[in-house]
Amino acid sequence: MSDRREFIQKSAVGATALTIGGLTMSSKSYGRIIGANDRVNVAVIGFSDRFNSALFPSFNDHAKTQNFQFVALSDLWNKRREDGKAFMKTKGGWDVEVCRNNDELYQRKDVDAVIISSPDFAHASHLAEAANHKKDAYCEKPFAETMEDARAGLNACHKNNTVVQIGSQRRSTANYIAANEYLRSGKFGDIVMVEMSWNVNQPGRWRRPETVKQLKEADTDWKRFQLNRPEAAWDPRKYLEFRLFWPYSSGIPGQWMCHQIDTVHWFTGLAHPRSVATNGGIYQWKDGRSNADTLTSVFDYGDDKKGFQVVYTSRFSNSAGGTKELYYSNGGMLNLDTNKVTAEGGLREREAKEMGMKANLLESFELPQVAMATGADTSKDPSTSAHMLNWMQCVRSREKTHAPIEAGYSHAIAVIMANAAYRTGLRATFDEKLQEVICGGKVFKY
Repeated sequence: MSDRREFIQKSAVGATALTIGGLTMSSKSYGRIIGANDRVNVAVIGFSDRFNSALFPSFNDHAKTQNFQFVALSDLWNKRREDGKAFMKTKGGWDVEVCRNNDELYQRKDVDAVIISSPDFAHASHLAEAANHKKDAYCEKPFAETMEDARAGLNACHKNNTVVQIGSQRRSTANYIAANEYLRSGKFGDIVMVEMSWNVNQPGRWRRPETVKQLKEADTDWKRFQLNRPEAAWDPRKYLEFRLFWPYSSGIPGQWMCHQIDTVHWFTGLAHPRSVATNGGIYQWKDGRSNADTLTSVFDYGDDKKGFQVVYTSRFSNSAGGTKELYYSNGGMLNLDTNKVTAEGGLREREAKEMGMKANLLESFELPQVAMATGADTSKDPSTSAHMLNWMQCVRSREKTHAPIEAGYSHAIAVIMANAAYRTGLRATFDEKLQEVICGGKVFKY
């Protein structure tokens, strides 16, 4: 069988130990082994749009064959608790108990694992909480928006041998798995540049104007919602449209960039950028948001021997260009939009001969044709279903998942660096000893 076919036919990724900031985990997590006949009881933390549109159907795809079931739902807003209970009963036949908060949830004795789909800034805190209660977790991305939260989540999961799947579902998708195998084989050559984009023209993206009107402070727990963020006055928009407001979300970096920058870390084995510079602003949708609607970040990766640049750009005001991930080497290009490897841009014979060199042109071939769901409706995303299945299997086997906690920690560093550079106007770097993002010689905070 040719090397090309071997790459295309790869459908799984071998578990690889990662080291981040001196912390290492092996390919197995030595927690309790759940028997093949034991039913795994799962609770949901946060009845969100992402949960009901993608995580719920993905769970249902495999619940019967993997012997998993939903038993409880925790949400701070009474309406979402009621809506969630009714939804899960109607759509899946699951008769779940509802909890006003996670304290009530963890008083239950029947919960083995949780799915975390709470607001962006709460993911790492809720994951640390789950780990400390000895619960395995599927945790939506971004993993964290501050290094304090990221360290707390990472350390809790290491301490408790928690099986974690971060919601970076590209890692369970055939074309990305094949791309990873191909790049790591060395046949592509050194990466010299990566260009990424995520462009939409959606005035309503992350907006919930009608739902905001329904939310009253008395019907939820605003103080508990804020967790460790600076205390602020009640604001239903920040509660429901949190992706538009820092420090509840970084917006573009945490929502979209984290997916794509994660592939850079996966494909290269690099834990984080060396530096990031970011520029952007609110140019189109002046609706009171504090997060940019247009943003460009330039990342520097590598070491003193070799490196490469990643240019990431995103806008809400025009969808031209869509979502792109382009990897370049001296010999050509890997395009994860078309799923093709080509010699485009490679070193041609004429230019090579002038310098006494040989031409360097990649052999063209196609990766598996898989389309990623990048719109607001992710209900038909097979990658999330595959990602959920991998988590379920690893809960039983205690193997490391496709997107373990270390992967989330790495993308969080990149997200926080990009956000810090945007908010300070300064170049962001990462201090390995402190495990902190640095801008202008100072640790980046709110």
